[in-house]
Amino acid sequence: VKYFTLPEEYVGQELRLSFQGVESGAAVWLNGHYVGYFENSFDPSEFDITPYVQAGENKLAVQVFKWTTGSWCEDQDFFRFSGIFRSVYLYIVPEIHLEDLKVRTLLDDAYQDAVLSLDMLTNQGTGSVAVSLWENDTTVVECSGGQKALTPVFAAEEPLSQETHLAYPVKAPRLWSAEHPHLYLLRLELRNEAGETIEYVEQQVGFRRFERIDGIMCLNGKRIVFKGVNRHEFSSHTGRTVSDQEILQDIRTMKQNNINAIRTSHYPDDVRIYDLCDRYGIYLLAENNMETHGTWGRPEAAGHIERIIPGDDTKWEPMLLDRVNSCYQRDKNHPSILIWSCGNESYGGIVIQHMTDLFHRLDPDRLVHYEGIFHDRRYPETSDIESQMYPSVEMIQEFLAHDRSKPFICCEYSHAMGNSCGALHKYTELADTDPSYQGGFIWDYIDQSLDAVDRYGRPYQAYGGDLGDRPSDGAFSGNGIVYADDRMPSPKMQEVKYNYQNISVQMDRQNIHVINKHLFTDTKEFQCKVSLYIDGVLQQSVELDTAVPPLEERDYPMPRWDETVSGEYLVIVSFQIWEDTLWCKQGHEIAFGQYAYIVEKRDTREDSKENSKADKTLPVEVIRGSQNVGVRGTDFEVLFSYGAGGPVSYRYHGREYLSVIPRPNFWRAPTANDNGYRMEQRYAQWKIASLYMDHWTEDFRARGVPEMVQKEDSFQITYTYRMPTNPVSHCSVTYTVYGDGRIDVRLCYDPVKELGDMPEFGMLFTLDADLDHVEWYGLGPEETYADRKHGGKLGIYHNLVQDNMARYLVPQECGNKEEVRYIKVTDADGRGLMVTGDRLSASALPYTPHEMEYARHAYELPRVHHTILRVAKAQMGVGGDDSWGARVHPEYRIDVSGPLELQFTIRGIEV
Repeated sequence: VKYFTLPEEYVGQELRLSFQGVESGAAVWLNGHYVGYFENSFDPSEFDITPYVQAGENKLAVQVFKWTTGSWCEDQDFFRFSGIFRSVYLYIVPEIHLEDLKVRTLLDDAYQDAVLSLDMLTNQGTGSVAVSLWENDTTVVECSGGQKALTPVFAAEEPLSQETHLAYPVKAPRLWSAEHPHLYLLRLELRNEAGETIEYVEQQVGFRRFERIDGIMCLNGKRIVFKGVNRHEFSSHTGRTVSDQEILQDIRTMKQNNINAIRTSHYPDDVRIYDLCDRYGIYLLAENNMETHGTWGRPEAAGHIERIIPGDDTKWEPMLLDRVNSCYQRDKNHPSILIWSCGNESYGGIVIQHMTDLFHRLDPDRLVHYEGIFHDRRYPETSDIESQMYPSVEMIQEFLAHDRSKPFICCEYSHAMGNSCGALHKYTELADTDPSYQGGFIWDYIDQSLDAVDRYGRPYQAYGGDLGDRPSDGAFSGNGIVYADDRMPSPKMQEVKYNYQNISVQMDRQNIHVINKHLFTDTKEFQCKVSLYIDGVLQQSVELDTAVPPLEERDYPMPRWDETVSGEYLVIVSFQIWEDTLWCKQGHEIAFGQYAYIVEKRDTREDSKENSKADKTLPVEVIRGSQNVGVRGTDFEVLFSYGAGGPVSYRYHGREYLSVIPRPNFWRAPTANDNGYRMEQRYAQWKIASLYMDHWTEDFRARGVPEMVQKEDSFQITYTYRMPTNPVSHCSVTYTVYGDGRIDVRLCYDPVKELGDMPEFGMLFTLDADLDHVEWYGLGPEETYADRKHGGKLGIYHNLVQDNMARYLVPQECGNKEEVRYIKVTDADGRGLMVTGDRLSASALPYTPHEMEYARHAYELPRVHHTILRVAKAQMGVGGDDSWGARVHPEYRIDVSGPLELQFTIRGIEV
């Protein structure tokens, strides 16, 4: 119930009541009079309440129904909310009112000149309309700090009728695209017969043409590639209601990370985001409010397609055609909308074909999308686009080998649940090489979770089932590439940004090859910097003037570097924004490429690298006992236990660094994608092996005796472990200690065919929690994995151990770093341990893989007592084609076709 006061002068004027979004239906009363009923959660509904209002206080009552007939068509994958979640407002209809406006920008075949077509519907046919068009550079208004003066294009005054059609030629308009979202301001002044302005309307206009040309989708004559995301309207703080700030943050984050398209999954969004997409430049696949997912899976499997909703059952047709009309009428004038979509996951049938037909009758300037015909091919004209969900690249290639009649997109792909988005590069590479494949939309943009507190009052992000909701899909709506609580990018975004970038850079020591994938933007519009690093340290940065036209590529000479110093040389080419924009600050990087090579000349200067301090020629002292062997050298001591199976102590400059004996590790905390293909069952023996290996002899009556080799400048000890796999397997670890405190570690395993590959091949060190600072020279700054490291930039990075715990809804494998040259784990004063090796996989986390695996929420993790340092030859990729069966691609699993060997060096660091 809502009470409102109406001034007396408003009584007698036509007054309308508008509901912008109510889930899922409502009945309305005003002052005790029944006004009407509506369904359709995501489109506006309006009522003429003129007969029911009164001067002074009025009582508006709305009864919201959670379940309606429309609910059958609203089975989207999201939290179930009910209520009024968008604006409700009253407005007065003036004497002359523009009831409807349809704007078309009809470009000629050369994409040079246009006709601005206007169709207006008014409530009466008297008076006139003043029409003016203004060039409106909306991309610089906020940056300049004030409103920029508009440039007039034309002005005219026309007689008004109830249905008025007007057309105006526009010479060489600036065209709208996501790269250059040029907008014009259309002003309409509706005047009565006395010439008085009664109503004033403004409409943003973008001149663009979207079409299929020879089976390819083209914008303004150029083949388009959608680098998109699906986006639910969701806030962890306010549910279905999203604030202005949250919507704006989403748009800016997308632009900053090279996302150029949104699919409004799976309903019309709040009108605010369409306006922002027009202004900021994001393409929209605008979806109608329909998903009947729950009604067709079992009937299809049983062969009873007649039970599917809507299928061929025409009693659903009036409702769904009304939704199509509502979707179209509200949003038809947005240039950002390139494609309409009938809805999502509702199988096929004649009703959906008729929905497409209506879209086409209403709008000849856009294409219509519907994925569901993949399951029901009886009405192929339902979709102008071949759209599929979660096909592998190989499946796409196989399809296109036989059918190129339509452009192909993935309306959903790279299922981003938990630690995911592996092998995303395969899809973007396909878009570069096959013109019929025109990109896709990652599922999805934001984790769906809600603010909650645990039983001790600590805040956390709740997912399905946490709030007493039964049944639920658990964390299966935690698919975002941004976190729910603050909408900040998760580590997966690093890979998305790189693979979606519109400039590629390939290099060797002589040339820089620049490939410009922009449709309308020359690379000279960006600042290009070329930087040289030696062993991760910046040496020199120069500007490179590039001028690569759209969709072309050119070579530029590599700057002449001074290569007298030995080390690893890294060249990074970075394309950056010249000046502040609506969505980023000056210097924001929109694309990069990198190239590393080794210079082996001797350094004429004093070597300043960390490992130059090592001296393996220093003598070591070995003290053998009945149960242990100690090794002592300058400022260090190591104690190896025969019975315990490894080093029990490593003291460097008097400080103990080992909390637990290091052990081989073959396990990682399962990811959400791992769960989908039962990784825990497939690889269970490797978890058991990691936990329960021993170095006893085969008869279990005597401990295995380590092999020991003593030299003047080193001591070597080898432990052979028996692993309780089926069949039994063995691995060995060799420690070689040198007089400077350095320990070379070698883990060896001769694969047993029956056991196959493992999740990780490495060593696990349990250290004191005070060692909570991390520095690494490898890929970063975010976590990287074998199949998700294209976006990682080689460099030296610093963070805290806790920072490496990605905030996935369910704790799982996270924080890994690929191609690590060294990693340091130290206390706040810089004392700790350093591991060096050749392109290692490594992580430093507060928990073991097993502790993370057993927790369903972050609050279930134990208090931090240790830092867990894992050093590996490799960890398998995270996958991401889907989360319900797709395995990690074979090339990103650990190769067990031959013996495995991991080598690295560990030593103490003293300030």
